[in-house]
Amino acid sequence: MAKYLGIGGGRTALDIGCGDGALARYLHEHLGYRTTGIDCAPTAVALAADQHADVEGLRFQLLDFATGDLHELPCSSYALITCRLAYKFIGDKPRFLDRVRHLLTPGGMVWVVAEPADRLEGAAIARGLTRTEVEELTTGRPTVHVEDLDRLICFRLDS
Repeated sequence: MAKYLGIGGGRTALDIGCGDGALARYLHEHLGYRTTGIDCAPTAVALAADQHADVEGLRFQLLDFATGDLHELPCSSYALITCRLAYKFIGDKPRFLDRVRHLLTPGGMVWVVAEPADRLEGAAIARGLTRTEVEELTTGRPTVHVEDLDRLICFRLDS
């Protein structure tokens, strides 16, 4: 992941929809970001905090990024904002992306990881990004890097 996201060097990172906290921990421990993971599910935040309690400085917080007060976050801006397997489930994607942009530091990046709907079958298709959603995510961005990892597709949106 360092190849895609770079070394943190103590810069701030925000993991939106952190779930069990695995990505937040990786960013914090292996890439050197000062990371906060947020999720709107109390059970996810409790699980993440419990599983990673041994990691000094790694934070987890209950916050609905789409509707919550962003002033409750520990930092006013972030060098890296990640959203792994959660973007599909955000209702108002343009508003979400606008909120993300306001939190990015100059030169910061957004890393969105998703499953492409056209590679899924049956009921699983509902959890994948459609071509329209991919266009909404990437259109009008100054720089977009796409990494195709077979079952997952990763979008790096640079500010």
